[in-house]
Amino acid sequence: MSQEIAVPENPYLLLTPGPLSTSPTVRAAMLRDWCTWDDDYNLGVVSPIREQLVELATSTAPSEYTAILMQGSGTFSVEAMIGTAVPPRGRLLVLANGAYGNRLAKIASYLGLDMTLHDSGELARPDLARLEAEIQDHSHVVVVHGETTTGMMNPIAEIASIVKGAGKCLMVDAMSTFGGVPLDVAELGIDYIVSSANKCIQGVPGFGFVICRRDLLEQCEGNARSLSLDLFGQWRGMEGGEGKWRFTSPTHTVRAFAQAMQELTEEGGVGARYARYCENHQILVEGMAGLGFECVLPREWQGPIITGFLSPESPRYSFKAFYDALKAHGFVIYPGKVTGIESFRIGTIGHVFPDDFRRLISAVEECVAW
Repeated sequence: MSQEIAVPENPYLLLTPGPLSTSPTVRAAMLRDWCTWDDDYNLGVVSPIREQLVELATSTAPSEYTAILMQGSGTFSVEAMIGTAVPPRGRLLVLANGAYGNRLAKIASYLGLDMTLHDSGELARPDLARLEAEIQDHSHVVVVHGETTTGMMNPIAEIASIVKGAGKCLMVDAMSTFGGVPLDVAELGIDYIVSSANKCIQGVPGFGFVICRRDLLEQCEGNARSLSLDLFGQWRGMEGGEGKWRFTSPTHTVRAFAQAMQELTEEGGVGARYARYCENHQILVEGMAGLGFECVLPREWQGPIITGFLSPESPRYSFKAFYDALKAHGFVIYPGKVTGIESFRIGTIGHVFPDDFRRLISAVEECVAW
């Protein structure tokens, strides 16, 4: 005998760059099963998601782009993009200034690509003069938009201008920014952009997606170095099968994502979500500064996604004790990731709001009596 199941409340907020806190209605969307072969799912859920993702990516040239959903974490989609977009004789330039830029280079190395790593270090932006000098020797460039190692927002418009001015292919890892930071891929000239269900769209983990130019993807047949991560094969399957995935689809995650997309629209779109994230970030940074905490990055480089803070110099401070104390108050934060610097990170994206960050600042004030 069936009975209605209540969606439980979360014991704490995830102040992380993803997975992140989701709405009760997104979680509730996973409470029914779907058949991966049925039109209710493929035509009713998957195909509309693909169309909506393209509309989020560009309002100026949506007909030139297509969206491909890919099973797994966001890194799976990044690897599918790199491994499919770069042809056997291509040369890849990786712009890195943190752990996730370095992961792009690691993926390229595993795939055996001809690759150059342009590493600016974790506390600097990519060197645009160096990019201009190196670009002519490469066919493809890949860069992270929001580097969550520190919270750095890389100058994507300037990078795109240089890369497209040289007539090269630009791939952007927008894992932590797509859907939460306004941009138009067609206006910027971005050829491929990749993100994940459990970031600014505010869905749950289980799949990622790549949005790319149709004409470029059509040239990629046979490029993939992997069967399951063949972006061209996945696209052709979804195009021909009206939303059908080649292999088992994460149906519950996809349905939750459809609900999350609806809630993004109801909030007012990317611009409104960006404004909320910015307000969250402002309250966080100003409140932490009032308690004596210093940001890892200069304010002008910091995005509204996640913020790195230097750890207090007090001998009584430990991240574990701080983490546990905040968790007991209902907040989960992230350890730092900058090499050689004691720090921690606090995310401001997800189903979290300005009042949550006012409560967080009060909780931090209670926890820092060292």
